[in-house]
Amino acid sequence: MLAFSTCWNNSRHTDGETMIEEILGLGFDNIELSHGMTVAKIPGIRKAFAAGMFTCSGVHNYFPSPVEVMIDAPDAYEYTSYRPFDRKRAMEMTLKTLEIAAEFQALYVVLHMGSAPMDTAKLTKPLTKKVSEGKQRDADYIKDKIAFIRKREKLAPLYYQRAIEALEELAAKAEEYGVKLAVESRSRFEDMPNEREMVMLQEHFKDNPWIGYWHDFGHVQLKHNLGLLDHSEWLATIAPHLIGGHVHDVQWPARDHRTPFTGTLDYDALLTHFPQGCPLVWELSPTREADEIRDSLGIWKRKFPQRS
Repeated sequence: MLAFSTCWNNSRHTDGETMIEEILGLGFDNIELSHGMTVAKIPGIRKAFAAGMFTCSGVHNYFPSPVEVMIDAPDAYEYTSYRPFDRKRAMEMTLKTLEIAAEFQALYVVLHMGSAPMDTAKLTKPLTKKVSEGKQRDADYIKDKIAFIRKREKLAPLYYQRAIEALEELAAKAEEYGVKLAVESRSRFEDMPNEREMVMLQEHFKDNPWIGYWHDFGHVQLKHNLGLLDHSEWLATIAPHLIGGHVHDVQWPARDHRTPFTGTLDYDALLTHFPQGCPLVWELSPTREADEIRDSLGIWKRKFPQRS
């Protein structure tokens, strides 16, 4: 199932119907309703849906955006936060998202689970800078990467447990609404869960059909580029839990949300891990041009007709 995320054009529209119409003009009629959506655009989306203009593959938490958050900030509230109010607000907004997802007959809701409290500016960003300078095999890079991993491993258990507790509470509502909870792979190593924790999380919920894994091609490739994992090997490991994926490309080493076939990803190899019919949602930067997207969609349909 091929779909397209509203994250591409959400910010350019004040009316939900015209936003949907622009995506239809690209050649997609299956749409993921993404985070950052204002309440004001929902009536237009409802109108387009009622008219049969599109089908909704899924919804990305939080939808709509919390009214008190003035920017597109899907991590404004985290289940892992040390602030009880933030954890409570995250749950409230997720329950609202599940309700709307059921209204649009969505198959899933994509979730960000939170993070371990680490300073990205002192950790992920310096490692990325060294990789961009070709220093990923230098002794200093390896030493810094190992120190980063050790620090995160020490901090992680409390925040992992909070993520598990949030999912346990949400699972009953997911079943009630008939919408799966898709836990997304994230781009920063400090985000929760990392790959080892994702395997633990999926094993914890192995008997719950309403919880699974959401693969973000670009996010995982960023970690691959930092030498934190092997993209294809990771997919082979987590494939039994796949719900779907966000498709975008990466220009070396860390510029993601590029249009497919304009970066470094080997889709021929990576897609072998996805079962037929699995949702594959193009999640592109608002800077990508419509003609570039149409051209790439044409290539995709020729290369992967069974996934179009």
